[in-house]
Amino acid sequence: MKTFKMISFQIEQDGVDVPLIDGITINQENKEKTWILELLVEQQYKQHFKNFLDTQEFFDVRVTITSMDNEPAPFTVKVLTIEEIGNRLSILLKGHIRAVRLKYAEQLLQSLLEKNLTKEELLHEFRKGMKERPSLRG
Repeated sequence: MKTFKMISFQIEQDGVDVPLIDGITINQENKEKTWILELLVEQQYKQHFKNFLDTQEFFDVRVTITSMDNEPAPFTVKVLTIEEIGNRLSILLKGHIRAVRLKYAEQLLQSLLEKNLTKEELLHEFRKGMKERPSLRG
């Protein structure tokens, strides 16, 4: 198994960036190629994750691992457990990394090109977007 620090977490379908208090990502390195993700988050996200727990539906997320400089990795996961730890929540997810993905830089550039910016604006917004990593749809 390999364990990685989770830096950021986003639920793709609704573009929700879930601020992390802490988080880890574990590659189980098994034949099923499963990953375990554990997030420590504020209570306000309980109902959001409880809906996924109740339905046991899989959903897509993007997780930045180790450093904000890394491209967010796309996963398809489901909620295994939600545990209260004091006034916070530990959310345990299990799933798989999605192999087919459009690199973040390409997605960002595509979204900026659609805005018909000047060359200078395009360069400025691209640099800003690569640093801040805003949520992108699509």
